[in-house]
Amino acid sequence: MAAHIGRRLRKGAATTAVAAAAVAALSASQAPGATVDDQGRQSTGDATSAPDTAADDSATGNSPYYTDLPPLNSPNPSPSAGSGDAGDQRAGEAGIPATVLDAYKQAEATLREKKPGCNLPWQLLAAIGKVESGQARGGRVTADGTTVTPILGPQLDGNGFALIRDTDNGAYDGNRMYDQAVGPMQFIPSTWDWAGRDGNGDGRKDPNNIYDAAFAAGHYLCRFDWDLSQQGDLRKAILSYNNSTDYLNTVLSWLEFYRRGTHEIPDGTGALPVDRSDDTARPGVTPSAPGTTPPARPGKPSGSRPSPSPAAPGNGGSPSTPPVTPPPATPPTPTDTVHHLEDAGTGTLTAMAGHTFAERVSTRAETEAGKAVAKVRIRFTLVGDTDTTFTGGETVATVTTDASGVAVAPALQAGERTGAFAVQAAVVGRSVKGVPYKATVTARAADALALAGEKEPTCVAGGEFAEPVQVKATYRGEAAGKVAVTATLVTSADDPAENDKGPYFKDADGKAVRSLTGLRTDADGQLTLPKLYADDTAGTFLLRLTTTGGATLDVKLTVEPAAAPSPEPDPSTDPAPSTDPSTEPSTDPSETPAA
Repeated sequence: MAAHIGRRLRKGAATTAVAAAAVAALSASQAPGATVDDQGRQSTGDATSAPDTAADDSATGNSPYYTDLPPLNSPNPSPSAGSGDAGDQRAGEAGIPATVLDAYKQAEATLREKKPGCNLPWQLLAAIGKVESGQARGGRVTADGTTVTPILGPQLDGNGFALIRDTDNGAYDGNRMYDQAVGPMQFIPSTWDWAGRDGNGDGRKDPNNIYDAAFAAGHYLCRFDWDLSQQGDLRKAILSYNNSTDYLNTVLSWLEFYRRGTHEIPDGTGALPVDRSDDTARPGVTPSAPGTTPPARPGKPSGSRPSPSPAAPGNGGSPSTPPVTPPPATPPTPTDTVHHLEDAGTGTLTAMAGHTFAERVSTRAETEAGKAVAKVRIRFTLVGDTDTTFTGGETVATVTTDASGVAVAPALQAGERTGAFAVQAAVVGRSVKGVPYKATVTARAADALALAGEKEPTCVAGGEFAEPVQVKATYRGEAAGKVAVTATLVTSADDPAENDKGPYFKDADGKAVRSLTGLRTDADGQLTLPKLYADDTAGTFLLRLTTTGGATLDVKLTVEPAAAPSPEPDPSTDPAPSTDPSTEPSTDPSETPAA
């Protein structure tokens, strides 16, 4: 133990300077008004008052983490920067294993496309991965990014740690009594259950795979529409991962370090961190690395029988075993008292595609006697084939019950996929029957259609209409975008059958068609129909437009007769040559006039 303490003292002397430098840089560039404490760590008014976040509402359940600070050497050491074991150790501390680094960068690239407003830097994932697992134990991962052996935190049994009873029946952590943080990003099972992501495209969500875990961590940090380029949102996101000011400062130190540069090292060659935040939680016990069996706690047997104590005065000199005082019983939490959930008056959950649901899911937590239970975390999960989300774009939301035992989920935002789905309400950290809520998304609709122009379309028989028909759809007075429209040239106002003469559209092959489906208004509710043509039939015709929701508009189309062509002369009607001899020139020589 003395050697361990001596190592920590030597390490502390070497790392305090770089910690102070790193945090000072953060203070100057991102956190105006921040100060640096005597440990070289940043503190501000925001940091000292961490959010009121329950352990199992954080990604890690506030599990222990590594407190090692960045090294003094440059993140990108030159070839001459040290040699031998010391140089290798510094390079290992500054470098990031190749597969692990690739997972961080891939997660950043994907989220830049999916959630561009989050501005997630891969260096933040690297900083969290460093303090959670030492970059997956120095990059000890297989070719596909899965850790060679599981990385497990200590069981969260309330003795020096948060109390989180088993939520996964041991599926992720192998523990059916209490939860343990799992994998290189140290998710607790109840969080991974909804936050897990498939980052490597193999169809699985594995917390022990660095690609899956890094992608899930990125989504977790971006889940509340936080902009991580803003200092306030960055701090909130980190604290939501592990609700500790010391954790925040350690992550910020590594974030600044990696932002100044780093380099890739081979998998499995990274330096393993030494000091953990739970060093003082169990005095006199050397902390174990994540994944090893936690050491015995003070006051509890370690697996070997205690040695008999010397004879006590007055007991006849016979040896006796000192009694082991059992730990005090843990008082029940509000969650422990929940017997069931009840609907708290949720109305009909129906919304049009692209619209916000007017009703919000409301659930009440109750004891067996029906008494309300406050301060219980209720998880609302969307279930089914739907692209509907909660406000903020997430499919899972956790809300704490109020004094009346009621938790109200965030508003639902309907996507474009129509049909039924469900919202499942469940108690976080306790297996009680949940409450399902049926919800429905209906197709986009319009309740009114209007012709965009005032002039009715006109053309001559055999010609084409000069201007296309334009209409606008509205719903309750607002533009109805993306609404399906059907256009049919009907026989008459009383006969909706398709007309067999008069104006027509053309299909892709140039053939005449008098009915079109699949038309859709734009985002502003506007629709311009394809060009109309007219056959040789003159008269007045009707173009009927209908939408989902029942809006109908009849547009009158006028086809004027074609102008009659000028007639060609008819030889049979020309006047006959004259037969009057008096009008014919004389051919008699005797009648020739005298010269």
